[in-house]
Amino acid sequence: MAADRPISAAPAIIFDCDGVLVDSEVIAVEIEMSALAELGIVFDSADYKARFLGATSAAYFAALDQAHRDLHGRPLDPGFENRLIDRRRLAFEDRLEPIPGIARLLAGSSWPRAVGSSASDYGLRRRLSITGLAKYFGGHVYSADLVARGKPAPDLFLHVADRLGRPPADCLVVEDSRNGILAAKAAGMQAIGFIGGAHCDPGDHATLVEAGAAAVIGHMNEFEATFNSLAIGAGAPKS
Repeated sequence: MAADRPISAAPAIIFDCDGVLVDSEVIAVEIEMSALAELGIVFDSADYKARFLGATSAAYFAALDQAHRDLHGRPLDPGFENRLIDRRRLAFEDRLEPIPGIARLLAGSSWPRAVGSSASDYGLRRRLSITGLAKYFGGHVYSADLVARGKPAPDLFLHVADRLGRPPADCLVVEDSRNGILAAKAAGMQAIGFIGGAHCDPGDHATLVEAGAAAVIGHMNEFEATFNSLAIGAGAPKS
């Protein structure tokens, strides 16, 4: 990515992880919906993704517990959460790949950047390690474990901006979920929606635009031109 300004004055880019850096959501949704079906809890795939992608683990499992209570009149088995996490972890270890084009984009750019993800800290770092992407972010990897409220609240992105030493208006977020776009907008940041993950559906473009994405891309090779077309921060150039 060509730098038009000194790095010290360049906008910072905050990447979500799942579905933006690593192609994990398609694996996670498959594993999760299968495990829930075994309990008699069945979701429409599109509704499931719209509701839960970008949500924190705490919010996700609280919603599943309520669904189980509504269906069966009792809470989820206390061991369900750990069993599901283990099933996802094993699938990730075996099948997880980086999003096509992301390693090339990161290796060829020098903009300040960070990861801001709803994943647990351990899970986030493990996924970046498996895919070889951890080296591109140094210490700037931030989980929703660090803040009181997860996406769609702005807390995580505001925390990341603070750690990067940038005002929110000087940050751009890259997100694949409605919850993530809403969080970016609530934080006062522009967002690019990404629909290049294997989990994405045809309607996701409209969903992300409706949530407030300034632009939507389907492959990481579109990122540089899209980024350069946006005005990020005071005095940012437009092409």
